[in-house]
This record gives sequence, C-alpha cells and structure tokens, in this order.
Amino acid sequence: MRSERARLLTTDRTSGQADRPRTNDTPEPIPGAVDARFTLAAERTMLAWIRTSLGFLAGGVAIVYIAPDVTSSLIETSLGLVMVALGCAVAITGAVRWRRTLAALERGGPIPGPSQVMYLVAAIVVVAVAVAVAIVVQV
Repeated sequence: MRSERARLLTTDRTSGQADRPRTNDTPEPIPGAVDARFTLAAERTMLAWIRTSLGFLAGGVAIVYIAPDVTSSLIETSLGLVMVALGCAVAITGAVRWRRTLAALERGGPIPGPSQVMYLVAAIVVVAVAVAVAIVVQV
C-alpha cells in the first residue's frame, strides 16, 4: 500500500486519479508524476514567449531597414538595436521561466513569480515611449 504522502503528492500534482477507484487494467500513477496537461501548458506558454521575441526581433529589423529615414540615423539604429536586444531578453526570459516551471512541477516547489514579467513590461513601455519620441522628432 502506498504511503499517505505519496497519495497526497499524486493527488495534488496530477489529475487526481489517486482518488478514483482502480480497476485491474488501470495502471497505478507514479507518486509525484506531473500530469501531461501541466507540462504542455508550460510549453505553450514558452512558445508564446518565443513568438513575442520574434515580434520584437522583426520590429527591430523593420525599424532599421524598412522604416522611412528619421532625421538622425543614430535614433533609428539605436531603437532597432534596443528592439532586437529586447527580443533576445524575451526569449531568454521565456526559456528560464519554462525551465523553472518544469522544475517546480516535478519537485512540487513554487511556480516562478511575476517579477520577470514586470521588468519586461517596463522595458516594453520604455521602448514604446522611445518610438513615440522618435516619431515626434521626425515630424
């Protein structure tokens, strides 16, 4: 018979199959095993981070090569490089959060907090203000 701790771990971190009656053909869940839905959700979230990163990279390239000339090419190049750097930071942040989330799911620890997301939001706001200033300077 399984220990109470193993039953609680399985119940808390999986789909709750530990509480359902077992039939002879139903396999016993592994104590501490993570339900695939949680790992797939973490992977989808990581892919969303990657899509956001690609958007910033494309935006940075577009500012440098496609946008109409600004009064100063230094502003154009700087904004493009900041966008590309922000895209890289988004990709790295997404990968790190994904790894931490998977580790938390496997070990039962806390899920990563929102601090990284808040720093990223602040960086996006700064870039948006810089783009707005560049547009006003151009006019």
